[in-house]
Amino acid sequence: MKPPALKPKAAKSRQANALALRRVLVVEDDAILAMATEDTLRAGGVEHIDICPTTESALEVLRGQMPDALVLDVHLADRDDGWAIAELVESLGENSPRIVFSTGAPKDIPPHIAELGSVLTKPYAPEALLAALREPGRRSLFSRLRGLPSRPAA
Repeated sequence: MKPPALKPKAAKSRQANALALRRVLVVEDDAILAMATEDTLRAGGVEHIDICPTTESALEVLRGQMPDALVLDVHLADRDDGWAIAELVESLGENSPRIVFSTGAPKDIPPHIAELGSVLTKPYAPEALLAALREPGRRSLFSRLRGLPSRPAA
């Protein structure tokens, strides 16, 4: 039996709420939270989602293809400085992925790192994640430095 088609109004509403992201990397060592995040991203229209429970597995994915966005748990089982991944991808400049930090202890993120993306405090609502991913991307440190006027020669 064929499933019922979406009503045109419902289909338009879903398209209007879809994220403009094709690929997202979720770095999360809590399997239940990772699956919930994946469900939220799929509902938001994301086509490809990689889930990695460790820093090493995330780096392996990043070696293959850069995502459009990164949802990063900053306290992972293998490392307590998960934001190191954010520093790595941010070094790519203006084409770096959008970053959303996910943590139960936002005060543990160094302030200069927290500026690289949005910070969500666990537990957070699925809508908060989608809203964070819809925010305009933050300019990387390198692109901000490139945008500064140069000092005239003395």
